[in-house]
Amino acid sequence: MSLAFSLSGIGKRYPHFALQDVSLDLPEGQVMGLVGVNGAGKTTLLRLLTGLAAPDAGEVVVLGHRLPQGQVAARREIGFASEDMRLYRSQTLRWHMDLVAAIYPGWREDYAAELVRRFDLRPQQVLGGCSHGQRVKALLLLCLARRPRLLLLDEPTTGLDPVARLEVLEALAEVLRDERRSVLFSSHNTHDVEQLADAIAFVHEGRLVACADRHAFLERWRRVLCQGALPAGLDAWPEVAVARANGSLVELKVRDWHPGLPARLAAQGLTVQPDDPMSLEDIFVSAVRAGAVA
Repeated sequence: MSLAFSLSGIGKRYPHFALQDVSLDLPEGQVMGLVGVNGAGKTTLLRLLTGLAAPDAGEVVVLGHRLPQGQVAARREIGFASEDMRLYRSQTLRWHMDLVAAIYPGWREDYAAELVRRFDLRPQQVLGGCSHGQRVKALLLLCLARRPRLLLLDEPTTGLDPVARLEVLEALAEVLRDERRSVLFSSHNTHDVEQLADAIAFVHEGRLVACADRHAFLERWRRVLCQGALPAGLDAWPEVAVARANGSLVELKVRDWHPGLPARLAAQGLTVQPDDPMSLEDIFVSAVRAGAVA
């Protein structure tokens, strides 16, 4: 299996923040969502993959190129869009398209025209007169029309109103459905990730706390209510991320549900009620609180 990138034992220290022993792989053709609160380390990981930052420890390999030695070759095959990137508001989208086409040999004018239609953009419109959502779509177009093998998106929907956010997500999902490309996008919004990602990685305070296929996350994590008293040591069970008493009920957040678990709980004097699926947001909060790598 070919990898779009591989991070092995990555450490990166700043005065008030540090990435700690992060190892993460993305198979080619997959879309991975990188989830975490602001300041968790998402942007630092993306900067390491683009070569804009160098690790203090560990190894970064992108599309077969070991960084930093191979970062020039790797950058030719990477598309990167960040929330803090700015387009020239006094210029048109067409002007930006011509600029990127002159810099990157991989630019495809026919594909750019298709994206203009899909994103409902007007090339001759001055970007200063566009909405924030239209400017985000324009930035995505400029990245995608280069046909990069790896697309890195840093908080692409931040600051968008609900309608614009949905439009951007739908447009991006349509493109990603049509062409399987490798994508890593960061977000603090689990709903965005749930719509686009094949796999999910949770980061918190510079650590990777969970990483798995999206369907595996949703299948393995369950919320379980039991009647009875909270048994001592239940929160130390490997399957249990969170255990707490709530009156006569015990609430469990289970990170590795299996058919034998109800019998084990019954043996502790608990009456197990039917389990409920958990939202991705609830899973993220539970994984962070448990500090568990899954």
